[in-house]
This record gives sequence, C-alpha cells and structure tokens, in this order.
Amino acid sequence: MNPVMQRAKELEPLITSFMQRLIRARSFSSEEKEVTDLICAQMNQNGFDEVYKDGLGNVIGRIGNGKTKIAIDAHIDTVEEGDVSLWTKPVFEGFRDGGYIYGRGASDQKGGICSAVYAAKIIKELDLCGDFTLYVTATVMEEDCDGMCWRYIIEKDGIKPDIVLITEPTSLNIYRGHRGRLEFRIRTSGVSAHASAPQRGQNAIYKMAKIINEIEKLNECLEEDEFLGKGTIVVSQIFFTSPSANAVPDSCEIQLDRRIIPSDSKEKIFGQIRQAIARAGVDSAKIIELTYEKPSYTSQVYPVEKFFPSWVISEQSMAVKAAVHTYTELFGTQPVIDKWTFSTNGTVTAGVYNIPTIGFGPGEEKYAHAPDERVEIDHLVKACAFYASFPMACMKFIT
Repeated sequence: MNPVMQRAKELEPLITSFMQRLIRARSFSSEEKEVTDLICAQMNQNGFDEVYKDGLGNVIGRIGNGKTKIAIDAHIDTVEEGDVSLWTKPVFEGFRDGGYIYGRGASDQKGGICSAVYAAKIIKELDLCGDFTLYVTATVMEEDCDGMCWRYIIEKDGIKPDIVLITEPTSLNIYRGHRGRLEFRIRTSGVSAHASAPQRGQNAIYKMAKIINEIEKLNECLEEDEFLGKGTIVVSQIFFTSPSANAVPDSCEIQLDRRIIPSDSKEKIFGQIRQAIARAGVDSAKIIELTYEKPSYTSQVYPVEKFFPSWVISEQSMAVKAAVHTYTELFGTQPVIDKWTFSTNGTVTAGVYNIPTIGFGPGEEKYAHAPDERVEIDHLVKACAFYASFPMACMKFIT
C-alpha cells in the first residue's frame, strides 16, 4: 500500500474524532469563533509551522516556506439546521452510524478541513516537503458570500497562491469549475388603499406577479455551456410592505438567484430582466444590485458586490494534471473529472484572480444543506491522503 495512504488509514480514529468535534462546534456564517479556536488548536498539535487568524477571522495554517504557494481551502461555516423534524440523526452531535458521520456541516464542508489538518501531520511525519509553501485555510462566511474570504486573504493578508485546491464535496472526484451567480432584487411600487376598496389603490404584489411569470418563462430559454451546463434563474424570496393586513400593499420585492455561464455578463443579465419587465407590462419596476456587508465574528465588515463569476480550468492545466497524478498514485484507477452544481470560493480564486483552482473533497453534493447531512469516514481518510500527496505532485508539473 502507498505509505501516505497507509498512514492516513492509521490516523482514522483521530480523523474521526476531530470530525465529530468539528460538527459539535456550531458555526453558522459570522458565528465561527468556536470552530476556529478548535481548528487552530489542532493545527498547532499537528505540527504546522505557523497558525493564526486574520482580521476577518479566517484560520491560516502554514507549512514550509518554499517558492510555489499552494492553498488547500475549506470553508467552515454552515447553514442552519432547518426543520429538525426532518432529521433522523442528531444535528450537532457528530453521530456515527456505520461508515458515516452525521450532522450539519459533515459534507458541506467540515470534512474538507478535517482531512486537510491531518494531511499536514502526514506531510510532517513522512517529510513530504519540497520547494513549496502550503497554506491550509479554514475560511469564514462562504455560505453567505462565497469568495469574500478569499478576497480578504488576497487583498488584505497579501497571500496569493499559485495553486488552490478547494475541498468542497466532490464524491472524491476531481472538479475543474462551476457556474457563477448573481444575486439581485426587483422592486415594484404601488399605492395603498383599504382592502375593502382595492380599486382605489395599486397593488404592488399584483404587479410583481406578472414579472414573476415572465421570470419563470425566462428560465426556460437561458443559454447552455457545453461543460458547465445551463444558466438558470429563480425567485428565491418575496418581501412586501403594507399599512396593515387589511390594505393594498404599496411595495413588493423579490430576491433572484441567477446562475451564470461564461457568456453571461452582468449587463446582459440585467438587459434580459428589463425585457422580462417590459413583457410583463410593468413600467415602475426597479432592479436593485446587492452588496454583502454583514460583520464577521471579529466585527470586520468587508463589502462585496454579490456578483460571483463562473470559472473553468482546462483539463490540460498543471493543477489538473497534478491532481490526476495524485489520484492514480494513491488509488490505482483513473479519476472522474467533473464540475460542481453549486458555487464555491473558486469563484474568486479562479473566477476573479485567475489562479489555477481544482476541487477534490470528501462527501457528496446531494447532502449539502439537506437533512441527515453525512460524510463517509472512508472519504475523510482518502481525502487526507490526497491532500498530503498533492503538493509534491504539483512540483512534478511546475514548468
């Protein structure tokens, strides 16, 4: 057996225990302090050369001080539990049942940081160091605003890697891109009146209903990318104002999630929306661009426009070749190379800063944000071995 894989298997009890502790540390977006403290302590115990938190609250663990900068990234915030009655396993106990660990964040995506922290231990023990600096980053607030954490790391911490490995769930496949997204709102205005005489007012919700109908139609005719798939648009939230429950509403807003492919620009998207509004026959609707400005758990505010580019990296890129080499050396088979359905921090590392970025993570996408979220323990072990081997594989393909 490959010595890295052998050592990862030997570490399985420690990896499993750490994974359970990670799930027990609740860490909703902007509430990650407890889990970052836990990760810092384990990084120090596992022999990282340097461990610290930046101003936003991201954990930065470093090994080595070589020329090539490699980052293995895992966001450690989670969505909330949702309807607990839909869960058959405890939400925050790190419950183990057979070959799985259950709980919020098991797949999305504390499994990635769990495996990466123990990969560093293997790198140290087996002296898998080369002319590279490895950063293991436990990043915050991704669920609210994917990529913001990496904007901060690059723009404020001054760390710009040459290669990034995203540890979001891939079912242990190698991923090389995903669609981007744009969040925005549409607002309609009306005139309030008593509900007993609605003809005296203008109903903002009725106006919005016509626009929503056109948005649904627009979704069916959006363009498709050969690799990333089809662009989509969905109304995800509805808001309104009204003087009372017995009045005609005087305003209505909808939140939209538009998944984008490389041919989609913000100008193009808003042009499509203006056309949809015109088809609806509503002349008073307004498009509202959104900025994320929520404070982190350190009270840091780092405003970011809620536009997240799509990205694709070539199968012939050095990063993909290094990932494929790592996979075949460890597991003896050829990997599946694919893409994520959802968005990740790669929207900034690759989509904004053009850093070669690939994905390899424990867990399955389908369990993200779902009841009975889970991760296979075997995935955690194999991902640990992969992360320990990947930096040296990159050295083979650096030109």
